[in-house]
Amino acid sequence: MANQLEQAIKDKSAIIGIIGLGYVGLPLIDAFVNTGFKTMGFDVDQNKVDQLQAGKSYIKHIPSETVAKWIAKEQFEATADFSRMKEADALLICVPTPLTTSRDPDLTYVENTAKVIAETLRPGQLVVLESTTYPTTTRDVMLPILDNAGLKVGEDYYLAYSPEREDPGNPDFSAAGIPKVVGGIDENSLRIASALYSHAVVNVIQVSSPEVAEACKILENTYRAVNIAMVNELKTLFDRMGIDVWEVIDAAKTKPFGFQAFYPGPGLGGHCIPIDPFYLSWLARKEGQTTRFIELAGEVNTRMPRYVIDRLAEFMNEKAKPLKGSKICMLGVAYKKDVDDPRESPSFHLLDLLMERGVDFTYNDPHIPKLPKMRHHDVPAMESQELTPEYLASQDCVLIATDHSAYDYDFIVKHSQMVLDTRNATKNVTEGREKIFKA
Repeated sequence: MANQLEQAIKDKSAIIGIIGLGYVGLPLIDAFVNTGFKTMGFDVDQNKVDQLQAGKSYIKHIPSETVAKWIAKEQFEATADFSRMKEADALLICVPTPLTTSRDPDLTYVENTAKVIAETLRPGQLVVLESTTYPTTTRDVMLPILDNAGLKVGEDYYLAYSPEREDPGNPDFSAAGIPKVVGGIDENSLRIASALYSHAVVNVIQVSSPEVAEACKILENTYRAVNIAMVNELKTLFDRMGIDVWEVIDAAKTKPFGFQAFYPGPGLGGHCIPIDPFYLSWLARKEGQTTRFIELAGEVNTRMPRYVIDRLAEFMNEKAKPLKGSKICMLGVAYKKDVDDPRESPSFHLLDLLMERGVDFTYNDPHIPKLPKMRHHDVPAMESQELTPEYLASQDCVLIATDHSAYDYDFIVKHSQMVLDTRNATKNVTEGREKIFKA
């Protein structure tokens, strides 16, 4: 079986199935299509499937023209029929791994996907989990479910873990240009998975086990979460002292060694950084240990949205305006600049807090024309407002939550009564600085 699959990968006759057609799945399809493979995309959302089959994309950094080319070249087909997974030679799992309300790992999507794969698993297939998760997931969660198919891993089918490393909105790194870490359940699985990815990405880094690959992903994102927490905490201190934390960071990063710049914000967003540290602390509790450093970082980052709203209330109070009943426009609901990705965006935490305070809320985001439904937030039906001089002037405060490049900050400040900047987006604005407050 191994020889046949390896040969199919080598001559690119292997069909690559991607499960989960979102911000990770679609770029991965693009990487394999560009190297000559035929791909299949699986998703439970029939609307997504229909759009892709019509050659339309719903993700900004994968243009519709790209999807249309996949279809025209007959290198891609989207389907919601999971019984067809037996047609694929490799199945790459890119499903969500969120947290529960108690901040424990929610592996529902991973487990359900594994159960569906087990129903059609055939000899000669490779299964790779790419979803971010905690160490031991592949071995202790995926493997027992897949073994229910009655096949032997490493001989009949192959299993590996390779963490996704997508950075939406970063023009310098596409899926194909980012090195891929791969850990296999056994030597055959590692060899076959590495051979597959070597066709689509710039470099493959083999590690000794799925647990190492899983831990690698957790380390990468916890590293960022902890350092962002540090600058967020320094921001709250420096704010009280009248020191601009962004100026401090700009000065510190002139040091050519021993320092990497991280920046504060209104909270953490995206599909990994706000979640991964909690996966690790949960795993530590299972092992009878505590990860106090990591948990503290999580606490600092989690309370940043409330800090922003408290500062907003203070600034409004200085102008003799109560927050309740005030007109507040939030700029940006995507989790980072220049993307259309709202996952875990701190903007929705800000929205919750603003609605609790009774504000008259509106928003603008050039990348998200309508507020999406979110798992953990009660989001009102609302459309992005046009940033006209009249609209800006009618708002008591414009709150910059996401610093999109499309915004004309000189224009925004000029026509606004007050601007609360959580991203240092107005750094280069020279006129009307008395209107700008930072939080």
